[in-house]
Amino acid sequence: MATPLPNLQQTTSPPAAPRPRPIPRLRWWIGGMLFAMTVINYIDRQTINVLAPILKKEHQWTNSDFAWILISFRVGYTIMQSINGRLLDRFGTRLGLSISVTFYSAVQMLTTLAKGLGGLCGFRFLLACGEAANNPGSTKAVSEWFPARERAWAVALFDSGCCIGAAVAPFLVLFVYKRFGDWRPVFLLTGSLGAVWLLIWRVLYRKPEEHPRLAASELEHIQRGRIHQGLTDVTLPAVKWPMLLKYRQSWGILLGRFLIDPYWFFVGDWFAVYLASKGFDLEHSLLGFWAPFLAADVGNFFGGGLSSYWIKRGWPVGRARRAVLLIFGPSMLVLIGAAFTSNYAMLLGLFAYATFAYAACSTMFLSLPADVFHTRVVGSVSGLAGTAAGIGTLITTFLIGKVTDRFSFEPVVITASIIPCIATVAFFTMVRTSKQEDSDKVLLRF
Repeated sequence: MATPLPNLQQTTSPPAAPRPRPIPRLRWWIGGMLFAMTVINYIDRQTINVLAPILKKEHQWTNSDFAWILISFRVGYTIMQSINGRLLDRFGTRLGLSISVTFYSAVQMLTTLAKGLGGLCGFRFLLACGEAANNPGSTKAVSEWFPARERAWAVALFDSGCCIGAAVAPFLVLFVYKRFGDWRPVFLLTGSLGAVWLLIWRVLYRKPEEHPRLAASELEHIQRGRIHQGLTDVTLPAVKWPMLLKYRQSWGILLGRFLIDPYWFFVGDWFAVYLASKGFDLEHSLLGFWAPFLAADVGNFFGGGLSSYWIKRGWPVGRARRAVLLIFGPSMLVLIGAAFTSNYAMLLGLFAYATFAYAACSTMFLSLPADVFHTRVVGSVSGLAGTAAGIGTLITTFLIGKVTDRFSFEPVVITASIIPCIATVAFFTMVRTSKQEDSDKVLLRF
C-alpha cells in the first residue's frame, strides 16, 4: 500500500507577516505633525484677531468690548491647560491630541452660528478648551521621541507653527472674507483644516517602543538619550499635582511662563489693533504684519539651535538653556523705542527684534518640562505652566483693553519690554538641578 502524503497544510507554519518598512528619521516626521497641528491651532485662534477691525466696525465695539472675546478664550485656555496636561499623562499623547483637534475644529466651524458679542465669547471659550492641549501634548510627544540634545530643536519646530499660523492667517482670512463678503465662511474653512491633520496623525503616531515603522537604530538613539539623562524607567507610578508643586523647579517654570507669555499674546491678539491705532490700515500694511511673526519663527530655531550647539559641545542642558535666556530676555528692552516713534519701518523693526528675542526665550521655557522632569509628568508640568501663562495673559488682556481705551498703547509697550527681564531672573534663581536626592524620581539630571 502506498504511504499517504503528509498534510502540508497542517504541518507547515504560516509565513510570518513581513515587518513594515521603517520610516527614516521618523521622530522628525512626528515633529512635523506637531508643527502642522500648531499651525492649524494658530490659524483658528488668529481668525478672530485678524477680523477684529472689521467686527469692531460692524458691531461698534470698543477695545474693552473686544477684550472680552479675548478674555473668554483665555479663561478656557487657562483652566484647561492643566486639566488637559493631566489627561494627556493619563490617557496618552495619541488619543489626547486626537480628541483635542476633533473638538476644537468642530467648535471653529460652529462659530458661524454666533450672534453678537455673547455668542462669540461662548464659542471662543469652547475653542480654547480644545486648543489648550496643544502645548502640553506637543511637549509630551517631544519628551517621548527626542533625546535631550535634540529637544530644543523639536520644541522650536512645533512652536514655530505659532508664527507660521499667525503669519498665514491674515492672508487666508482676508482672502476668504473678500471672496464671500462675510466673516462666517472664514470659520468654516479654517475649522476644516484639523480633519485632514487628524487622519494622518492617527496613522503615524505611536510611542517609540510600540511603533512598527521605527528603525531599531533610531529607537536605540532615542533610548540612549533617556539613559544619559537618568530617564531609564518609563513605568514609574503616576504623580499628582500637589507633589509637583513642592519642587522649586516647577515654580520657576510657572513664574517664568506667567511673566513672559503675555508678550506673545499682546502681539498675536492686539497687533492689528495697534497698527490701526497708529493710523496704518491692515490691508495696505499686510506684508508688514508678517514681520514680528516671521521674526519669531527665526527666533524659535535660533534659540533652539544655539542651546543644542552648546549641549553638543558638552555643556549641561540647564547651563545651555540659561545662557540663551540671559542673552535674549534682557535684550527685549529695545521695544521701549516703539513707544516713541510712529515710523512704520521702525515700529516693525523693533517689534520684529523683540518678538525674535521672545521666541528664543519661549523655546527654552517650553523645553524645560521635558528637560527637568520625568516623561510621565511632562504633560502635567507643561499644563500647569500653561495655566500660569494663561492667568498672566488674562490679567494683561483686561488691562490692555482698559489702558488703551483711556490712554494709549505706549504704557503697554514699555511694560511689555521690561517684564521679560523679571522672567529671566525667576528662571536663573529657581530652575536648577537639585543637590538633594529625589526619592520620587521626578527630577532629571539637567
